[in-house]
Amino acid sequence: MKRQHCPVVLDPTGTNIHAEISRIREQGPVTQVVLPGGVTAWSITDADLVKRVMLDPRVSKDAELHWPAWISGEVPRTWPLAIWVSVRSMITAYGEEHSRLRKLVSQAFAARRTMALKPRIEAVTADLLDRLAAVPAGQPVDLRAEFAAPLPVQVICELLGIPEDARDRLRELIDITFLTSVSAEEAEANGRELYIALHELVAAKRATPGDDLTSALIAARDDHEETGLSHQELVDTVLLMISAGYETTVNLLDNGAHALLTRPEQLALVRSGGVSWEDVVEETLRVEPPGAHIPLRYATEDIEIDGHVLPKGDPIMVSIAGAGRDPKVHGETADRFDATRPTRREHIAFGHGVHYCLGAPLARLEATLALSALFERFPGLALAEPDRPLRPLESFLSNGHRTLPVLLKS
Repeated sequence: MKRQHCPVVLDPTGTNIHAEISRIREQGPVTQVVLPGGVTAWSITDADLVKRVMLDPRVSKDAELHWPAWISGEVPRTWPLAIWVSVRSMITAYGEEHSRLRKLVSQAFAARRTMALKPRIEAVTADLLDRLAAVPAGQPVDLRAEFAAPLPVQVICELLGIPEDARDRLRELIDITFLTSVSAEEAEANGRELYIALHELVAAKRATPGDDLTSALIAARDDHEETGLSHQELVDTVLLMISAGYETTVNLLDNGAHALLTRPEQLALVRSGGVSWEDVVEETLRVEPPGAHIPLRYATEDIEIDGHVLPKGDPIMVSIAGAGRDPKVHGETADRFDATRPTRREHIAFGHGVHYCLGAPLARLEATLALSALFERFPGLALAEPDRPLRPLESFLSNGHRTLPVLLKS
């Protein structure tokens, strides 16, 4: 057996995610880390091992079935990351339960339906760019707040049928769930407010259904007993669709724009046709994935991985960002953004196996259309403060910037 190291205590403020993952990797591809509240989990940063874990039927995402510390209350329901393991949707389901829940929403994200959204994505993008063009010359603009966020928020809210007057509140509450720096009290209060808002949304859509995914889920719950969809699963599935439907794309647009703004040779390459916008998106997903870590999975029996025995019931956290920069896959320059990289598509930014993100094609489509339109409309786009480091989100889960100040130059 391999020598044990002291667990790495994760920085809840996410000050330097990649440096922290490098420290974890130095301890080995499978090592222990400490989460908020003193919860210890196994971290896996090796790309091949991450894929193995994601495909292993002895690994579950259902805390209610397979995490004894959660079931017994040793990890309390007030734990700061509780919402990540307590939700009852396909993101935490195991086995047949996962298949049942995934089937309910899979058709909404089929390739044909995703491509049907292209004209709407283009229209929303054009409208946002028109608004940016109206900003006085020389005035800095937060590209994350004014472009990267509104686009996916509007697209997913229209798909789910969320009324405009409910969007800002839901977005603010969901944003907080991704922050790992909040206290247990703040997380618990935010969770209560979030579920109040979700229950109000479901009640409103049940009273006045529309041609949208939320109404379809409510109909499946109310009219088709064979789906077995509980009310909690209904609410949590809506939560999953909203949060996953925009957070990943916001960070993808943020990180993709920042990568090109700080690497003019890469921007010149895409403009010359040396690489495609699809290549830019894939390399962004690899080197700066929207999510750095994914909590949590659990060993349903003792599992040996890379010389370590992960005991039954132990939590596992896979490192998406670690796998994306694995030097064994991407070489010595794994930390460098390079859209010509042959391995740019060899990432797991959207997961792997049965839990692969249904919304991945939509996120890719939004990012490709939005980034290409942004740099075409503003060819002189530049960072407003190129010498000042950007502040990251206060999270070791969500990988993005708090703000992305730019100057719009045509």
